[in-house]
Amino acid sequence: MYEDKTLVCKDCGKEFIFSAGEQEFYAEKGFENEPQRCRDCRAARKNGAKGTREMFTAVCASCGGEARIPFQPRENKPVYCSECFAKMREQ
Repeated sequence: MYEDKTLVCKDCGKEFIFSAGEQEFYAEKGFENEPQRCRDCRAARKNGAKGTREMFTAVCASCGGEARIPFQPRENKPVYCSECFAKMREQ
């Protein structure tokens, strides 16, 4: 019923195959539109959507060293560097 189709990626402009199996899968899921990006560009777009995490620098409450953390530190909450945090979890 389905036959392989050659499509052109809208991001990189390269041709890619929209296989009969993929077309059948799309139909089963109720997808009406064909893919517009090749597999590599879809993966790059998916990974890029996560974005880079902003890191903040603070002073470790235990050893006084530099702590790099993924959240804005508050004055009333202690912050620990990776090593001190790991030591605290072991106890």
